[in-house]
Amino acid sequence: MTLAAGTLDPHLAGWLDANAADLDAMSIPASQVLPRLAAGEVLAAGVPETHGGTGGDVTDAVEAIAAVSERSMAAGFVFWGHRSYIEYLLQSPNAALREALLPDLLAGRVAGATGLSNAMKFLSGLEELQVAAQPQGDGFVLDGKLPWVTNLKPEGFHVAAAVSYGDARGAFIASLAHDDPGLVRSADLDLMGLRATNTAAVAISGVAIPPERVIATDAGAWLPLVRPAFLGLQCGMSIGLARRALAEARACVGAGRHTLAEPLADLAAALAHQERALREGLKSGVFQVKAPPLFQIRIALAEIVAQAVGLELQAAGGRAYLSGPGAGFARRWREAAFVPVITPSLVQLKTVLAAQRQSAA
Repeated sequence: MTLAAGTLDPHLAGWLDANAADLDAMSIPASQVLPRLAAGEVLAAGVPETHGGTGGDVTDAVEAIAAVSERSMAAGFVFWGHRSYIEYLLQSPNAALREALLPDLLAGRVAGATGLSNAMKFLSGLEELQVAAQPQGDGFVLDGKLPWVTNLKPEGFHVAAAVSYGDARGAFIASLAHDDPGLVRSADLDLMGLRATNTAAVAISGVAIPPERVIATDAGAWLPLVRPAFLGLQCGMSIGLARRALAEARACVGAGRHTLAEPLADLAAALAHQERALREGLKSGVFQVKAPPLFQIRIALAEIVAQAVGLELQAAGGRAYLSGPGAGFARRWREAAFVPVITPSLVQLKTVLAAQRQSAA
């Protein structure tokens, strides 16, 4: 089963609409997000049926994240982190780990978190890895930190981390669990929105990891293969938010605001173009060997989001600034402000692209 653009299970859609404000402003509903997403069958999008999913490929998961993010970016953010971790298992040679963890992840009973933001910046030469390992028997002992990770559900989570081999060159990808001795989750970070996302920091001190918990032994070779899914799924949040802002703006056009019809149509066409480029690039696998076009899509989508909420504001006028009628717009404005800083941020992506252009020149 694949998800048609913008469609969701009616029960899930209704729950997201009813709780979008609380998911943004409060942390109380956070424990409900994954079970609701699982009941709506979106967590299984793009997961092979042989692994308990609904089939399709990663583009179906991108569409599912977009459909959720149209109604709640907080829920879409949780979904992205969870689905990224699932993707790591799908692309891991560690079949035993995949078979052990996928059932609970797909059912929303336990959370999956992508702690690889640091690794993606490391891959682009932007920073060093923040977790290091020393050998211990057949496994390793880990020390370090993950300063910002989403979907660290206190009731139970697994988080992927890139780990340097200590004194040796290279790195690997490990899966850590909430109950590993020496792993400490901080209190939720004090975000100005997107609060029901279980976003926190992780301190790692003397955490023992057996070889069975290694997702990939060679991070340098594996990360470029999984990066398209990491960023592509992330783009789903921007796509969903842009769609919703454009729809809200179109609903307001009239009463002297017909001059916005043309820029709305132009922006919708630009969004469709970027969606098509993302879908085609993910399906062809070209982003695994050529990352810059994917970076450019991520940047373009962020710019489209900013323009879309700007047009929504213009179309709604002063009503958007009233706390009652403008509540949905205010939430989307905050959501749009988050898009440029999601790791890798637009500044980081532009820095990498500029360095590549300078090197080529």
